[in-house]
Amino acid sequence: MKDQLSAVAKTFSPSPIQQLSYLAERCNAINLAEGFPDFPAPSHLKSAAVSAINSDFNQYRHVQGICDRLAMIVKDRHGLDVDPLTDIAICCGQTEAFAAAVFSIIDPGDEVILFDPSYETYNASISIAGGVPVFVALDPPHWTLDSEKFLMSFTSRTKAVVLNSPHNPTGKVFNKDELEVIATACCTNDCLVITDEVYEHITYDKTKHISLAALQGMQERTIITSSLSKTFSVTGWRIGWAIAPAAIASAIKNIHIRITDSAPAPFQEAALTALESQPQYFESLRQDYEGRRDFLTKILAEIGLIIRFKPQGSFFIFAEIPEECLLSDVDCVKKLIEEAGVVGVPGCGFFHSSKLVEDGADNFSHKRYIRFAFCKSGDTLAAAAQNLREFINRAGAFDSRESVKC
Repeated sequence: MKDQLSAVAKTFSPSPIQQLSYLAERCNAINLAEGFPDFPAPSHLKSAAVSAINSDFNQYRHVQGICDRLAMIVKDRHGLDVDPLTDIAICCGQTEAFAAAVFSIIDPGDEVILFDPSYETYNASISIAGGVPVFVALDPPHWTLDSEKFLMSFTSRTKAVVLNSPHNPTGKVFNKDELEVIATACCTNDCLVITDEVYEHITYDKTKHISLAALQGMQERTIITSSLSKTFSVTGWRIGWAIAPAAIASAIKNIHIRITDSAPAPFQEAALTALESQPQYFESLRQDYEGRRDFLTKILAEIGLIIRFKPQGSFFIFAEIPEECLLSDVDCVKKLIEEAGVVGVPGCGFFHSSKLVEDGADNFSHKRYIRFAFCKSGDTLAAAAQNLREFINRAGAFDSRESVKC
């Protein structure tokens, strides 16, 4: 039966991360791995969704009001002039918006530049389309963009660049100088950009998110993808969008209709309420997550993990395993699950060392990180802290000298 699978399908297989997820479930470990909140969504949004269901908005539906509101938001936040009738596609979450964007512009053999480490669905969508991912490593510990390395990655086959900022898994927010480098390179090489801006409202320490589309010459070559999921704690609603030049937005709509037809109708209606949120909501969200970030950063440092870079955005901490511990990231996570009852994500799942554009990449260093999510309730974070402190008092801080390969 496996011989009947497509060549692309054969490249996808269960990862060590999935196996660890099963282990975490069996051990009833506290979930600091997956990037979804375990606390309630805002009550007025839930009420709006319930009202929509009771009002029988339960069939295929396109809610144009979402596009109208998004056009006003990007004008206000980024100074972009967007036609809500032609330039916006509503999709089933950012994931589908991103995939549809890739399918709308990438032909087999086209190269797409991504920054490493990166979220795994980008690579998957590009591969399904027949594109060739080209990974450019960000430089730790602050995950800075090496402009020379980036510029060297362009070839005559380069079609697009993928930019995720604020960044998963590191929490980096690309600064204005880095964005200028990306913009200039894309204009010079006549390339498109697909951005993932789902964490745009979740930034810290006065760091501001800048959309690449706002830079000179970039709106006509940028596809913005985002969603309600992270900002409004509704990751299961699957309401996302792509904002792009009209011809590309039209292609994304056509692909969306042929794959899923319609985003969930009652949640589209509730999205209208979400998108009317006032500045106080976003500031409260930011402050709340900043406090959770600081709390978990302190706890992880207490147990011996190294935090060289405090996240500037998103709700993840990319912690480094200390040099004296010779366990790989996978085995450290397994140890935490079994002995502390807390689960994170091994960092190796975000690196693509075999496909990096530069030679001689340090593959070992890619097994030295663990991602932890702090988009959890105060009770969950407190319970995780207690478990981790008890673990460290009992076992010591990652003191095993056994070397295990990822």
